[in-house]
Amino acid sequence: MTVTALYLGIIGFGLTFLPKEIAEFFDAGTNRTFILTLQIFGSLYLGFGMMNWMAKNNLIGGIYNRPLVFGNLLHFFVSAFALIKVVGNYADYQFKVILTITILYSLFAVCFGYLLRTSPVKTRNEH
Repeated sequence: MTVTALYLGIIGFGLTFLPKEIAEFFDAGTNRTFILTLQIFGSLYLGFGMMNWMAKNNLIGGIYNRPLVFGNLLHFFVSAFALIKVVGNYADYQFKVILTITILYSLFAVCFGYLLRTSPVKTRNEH
């Protein structure tokens, strides 16, 4: 939870306070509406990151914090597939960034999938 909180927080901070620079890096255009959209996405990432940060010391997995695990799984899983679909369309320095993001999203999706299927507590028969 700590790693995803920091990751989402960093992305959220960047999108909120550096949207124009990020758009220029990816050659995505810099019209006002697109920049505003990036800032709104940034606030979403900051909120999600803060939620993960606040839950980092709680039991996570199985039935514990299931809505939080589901929300993270859905975000990382769907985003990973979207990234996998387009990662080959980028070249040079942009490809390296998108590939890194794709790998991170895929790893986080696998981790949250694992958390959804396992329990953080032991049953009587396991000791």
